[in-house]
Amino acid sequence: MDAGTVFLIMFTTLLVLIILRVPVSFALAFAVIPILFFTPAVTPIMLLQRMMIQYGSFILLAIPFFILAANIMNSAGITNQLMRLAQSIVGFLPGGLGHINVLVSMIFAGISGSSNADAAGIGSVIIPAMIKEGYDTNFTVAVTACSAVMGVIIPPSIIMVVWGGVMNVSVAGLFMAGIIPGILIGILQMGVVYIYAIKRNYPREARFSIKEVFLALKESFLAILSPVIIIGGIVGGLVTPTEASLIAVLYSMVVGMLIFRTVSIKKFIQLVSDTARLSSIVLFAVGTASIYAWVLSYYKIPSFLVRIVGTMTTSPTMMLILVVIVFLIVGMFIDAVPAIIIFAPLLRPLAESVGIHPLHFAVVGCVALAYGLITPPYGLCLLITSEIAGINCMTPLKEVAVFLATMLFVLLLMIFIPDVTLLIPKLFMPDLFK
Repeated sequence: MDAGTVFLIMFTTLLVLIILRVPVSFALAFAVIPILFFTPAVTPIMLLQRMMIQYGSFILLAIPFFILAANIMNSAGITNQLMRLAQSIVGFLPGGLGHINVLVSMIFAGISGSSNADAAGIGSVIIPAMIKEGYDTNFTVAVTACSAVMGVIIPPSIIMVVWGGVMNVSVAGLFMAGIIPGILIGILQMGVVYIYAIKRNYPREARFSIKEVFLALKESFLAILSPVIIIGGIVGGLVTPTEASLIAVLYSMVVGMLIFRTVSIKKFIQLVSDTARLSSIVLFAVGTASIYAWVLSYYKIPSFLVRIVGTMTTSPTMMLILVVIVFLIVGMFIDAVPAIIIFAPLLRPLAESVGIHPLHFAVVGCVALAYGLITPPYGLCLLITSEIAGINCMTPLKEVAVFLATMLFVLLLMIFIPDVTLLIPKLFMPDLFK
């Protein structure tokens, strides 16, 4: 069979299975089965070997460790400490709780690496508080869900770990490249909150006080030290991202079990169990997606797409816009992890053919896929926060669209001004650009 036919069969099969609500990780494996009947050279044993090779990637160990560290810190009760810190810094602004919501998400993003953990951990505390203070429920859900997206943009980031492991791109470089886009998204979201607060007369939380800021910093010092250790160690070249994830776990254990004493041995065992269950889901998707991607590569489908798309444009900017459109659409239907493993290898040759730096391509792709966490029908962060608020996830779409518009503006900045993503990596890791 030619490449076009194989691509059509596999993609159509995958799409049908997803529509039938088959879990994506299984759908990826089942979508390969029809090809086995037409290609005797490709056997099930060969595909299992490819899966095991993918699991041999050392960087993937960072996934369960970052998830466990986030679970322990969440269980240790750091959310209230971070909220007090955020309140002391931005609580004086109109719509104080909305600004606190965004700032806490930015800080927690440097701890968890997971938007889902952000949405569930922070949302369970701040959504009831905002509704009690008279904030519109739709607005509350929108700001909580959209700010949670920063969990996988501001480092550490689980999807960046997956991208780095699968595509052989520096995870440390990806982490650094996500800093400026993440901060810009947070600032623009706070701008949206401010406009809503003025229009709807949302209350301020407290007057600004330097004393209160220092007291809150003292109380939350151990919590905010975690991202400093993780990012500082990686940027300084002291540890690899995988080693940093293990240090994050050890640090969170010390904080939760020995200092705060809010995490018992029994609770820790439960957290390990929860982490294993969640990690197994993610890693199984990594394995089945690697099979799907390998079959596509076997039939030289990336080269096939390069030939087709190459006739349309040779502009790096237009190519990145095309990549963003693909990832935004894909992110609406499947999780970022399988999306990365399926589509990143397909699109990378297109990016390389027009001279786009692998780091630039990677971060733009990760951010575009992250937006899928708030766009239905997948929109997991939107689903989580809507469930907490007790409303249908379709109800706050108008408010979500406003926040999404500002987030898309940041994505356009990343496309048209590469240094938005590449400035920090160029400063700290110049070897990546030689």
